[in-house]
Amino acid sequence: MLFLEFGFGKLLRKRLGSVLAVLLVSSTLSNCVTTTTGGFMVDASEERAATDYIQLALAYFDNGDMPGARRHVNNALDIDDRISDAYMVFAMIFEREGDLDLADSNFQRAISLDGDNSSARNNYAAMLFAEERFRESYEQLEKVASDTSYEGRSLAFEGLGRSALRLGRQEVAKAAFQRALQLNENLFIAPLELALIYFDQQDYLGARQYYRNYLTTIQFLQLPHTPRALLAGIQIEGYFENDEFVENFSLVLSTLYPTSPEYQTFQRLSDAN
Repeated sequence: MLFLEFGFGKLLRKRLGSVLAVLLVSSTLSNCVTTTTGGFMVDASEERAATDYIQLALAYFDNGDMPGARRHVNNALDIDDRISDAYMVFAMIFEREGDLDLADSNFQRAISLDGDNSSARNNYAAMLFAEERFRESYEQLEKVASDTSYEGRSLAFEGLGRSALRLGRQEVAKAAFQRALQLNENLFIAPLELALIYFDQQDYLGARQYYRNYLTTIQFLQLPHTPRALLAGIQIEGYFENDEFVENFSLVLSTLYPTSPEYQTFQRLSDAN
């Protein structure tokens, strides 16, 4: 799973959005769970209430409140104990808390209840990738990527490519990254990985083009470079003898990431030359 620092302003807007979601869903639930008529309890909309509890749980999860998230998942399960999304959120909570076996079993429960729950499969795949269970991650993402209605399909293809790379399936990874960019040209991992693949295949012009696409996207999104991206730039632009670029990126790599494996690789390459 990839974690990025987006800066205080964007983080604050995200948290404000989550708080507003909590307030909105709380207000909805307080007004629509049940009504009474003639002494009998009448469900206003149990299905809607369960869905709202799940959304409320996700809002608490996004704000780092795991007890609050767990409480609202349980509220949803009190209404219907076969809600796939409820077990997905439970899995996400357990993963955040480090209980990976419980996270795994809850992801599997979510998928068994609804095989078409692409969100559950995608989140499960991210956990599997983080655990270096790359084949299982790849298998989940294959199913997600085939779901044409899934909003995060481009990211699923990107994840599919990353898993394929770890399995040594470079051509499959290449096709997956290209498909991801076809669906969403604003991705930044896919062009970086394609740049590295093309460089490895000695297509240096192709590598440079994809790397510059990566740079454009990173600049637009105002994201920091990873050590992997810095080393890639040093190697690709170094081939074209862009000394100023190489010098600048070498300085950033040595200053910000002096203990990274990429910096060690950079030093070996420098010593060899």
